[in-house]
Amino acid sequence: MNSFSSAVFGEFESKMRSAGYGDAAVQAFRHSYGLLVEGHTGMLPESEIEPVTELPFFTDVTASLNPEVSLLSKAIVIKLNGGLGTGMGLEKAKSLLPLKDGLTFLDFIARQVLHLRQQHNAPLGFLLMNSFSTSKDTLEFLAKYPELGDPASMELMQNAVPKVDASTLRPVVWERNPELEWCPPGHGDIYPSLLGSGWMDRLLAKGIQYLFVSNSDNLGASLDLRLLTYFAQSQRPFLMEVCERTASDKKGGHLARRKGQLLLRESAQCPESDAAAFQDIQRHRFFNTNNLWVRLDHLKQLLDKAGGFIPLPVIKNAKTVDPRDKKSPRVFQLETAMGAAIECFENSAALVVPRNRFAPVKTTGDLLALRSDAYEITDDWRLKLVESRQGIPPMVDLDPEHFKLVDQLETALTGGVPSLADCESLTVRGPINLGSKVSLKGKVTINNSGPSSQVLPPGEYCDQTVTL
Repeated sequence: MNSFSSAVFGEFESKMRSAGYGDAAVQAFRHSYGLLVEGHTGMLPESEIEPVTELPFFTDVTASLNPEVSLLSKAIVIKLNGGLGTGMGLEKAKSLLPLKDGLTFLDFIARQVLHLRQQHNAPLGFLLMNSFSTSKDTLEFLAKYPELGDPASMELMQNAVPKVDASTLRPVVWERNPELEWCPPGHGDIYPSLLGSGWMDRLLAKGIQYLFVSNSDNLGASLDLRLLTYFAQSQRPFLMEVCERTASDKKGGHLARRKGQLLLRESAQCPESDAAAFQDIQRHRFFNTNNLWVRLDHLKQLLDKAGGFIPLPVIKNAKTVDPRDKKSPRVFQLETAMGAAIECFENSAALVVPRNRFAPVKTTGDLLALRSDAYEITDDWRLKLVESRQGIPPMVDLDPEHFKLVDQLETALTGGVPSLADCESLTVRGPINLGSKVSLKGKVTINNSGPSSQVLPPGEYCDQTVTL
């Protein structure tokens, strides 16, 4: 940092320490802030990277592998659970949203962990990385699973960082609501959170060697003993699970190489002029599922070497301090991505996994697909695509004017959930009510240009456009 930014950062450090944040959180934010003031945008133009053309496939590397049950006692599952799902109109932890058969994300996660413990009679570790927004509701909910253990003993608390005033690059001040002066630092915060909370040292002392980290809204991401065994035998410090991109994944982050080293490029890091190349699924074939395997001892070594933080690329998000007031001061929210650490570990790797290990819910369209018969609940409490879909999910595009929020979707599904088992794509425009006696196959578009909601009549609709 130059002398100006070093002096100004003292204001950020004072603010963070007054709020109770320690060295690990401060050093990680110092790195991100330094990149900001030095003019690093985090952009990764196409000219600086190369596509990843070949990777090993899960089905190949595990074909003759003998799973080692003993590894479960050296492993821990960490679920990222800091999100509220505000984009879908939710006010509680997103993981408390009912998905299928009345079960929530957290129900499935708890049952997945318990199933593995009981099936293999092994003390598999489990942590939830909560934010202050999700902690209370999450811990209260987990009390219904006393066999998991004390909920408070399974919590890793996410940090928060100050928003940066875009005009002065100083900590923003918003007296109307001081809470809005803070923001989450992205899921890359897991690394300083593990260190600063003391969890890293406690886990290492217990003999934990392997972290399996994934998003709480991805119910395909249960710990697979074959993958754990493969990761342990590989001696790699870091392994990213990726899937082959389809048309529905073209806007999400992808894997690439720079000077031979694997890296992750998120959409926010792509210059607008490179958007076409970014979305070319034949050129950039693999996307990050955010299912990561990390050797805990190697992570500790990397953190110690770098002075208590991992030098992750910064993602600069331009916002207003009050997201509901577009006239409020402009700010930068500095974030990092957990998967970006793939370029920080020497000898890191990626593995192509089946699509059934990636079943997230980011939109109400995703939620509709998961609730339909396109997905089924497995014996080990995962949600996976039915076999007939051959690993390809239906593309569901719901009108954001009428279906963006969960309660809007619930209203549209009062008659039940339509069949999507044989649906390639569903596009809905206008207010429509669907029902369980509707079967949608192939590519179907449903239009209603009128102001009042229309009911789609029961029946089968195949490769057609329906106007109501």
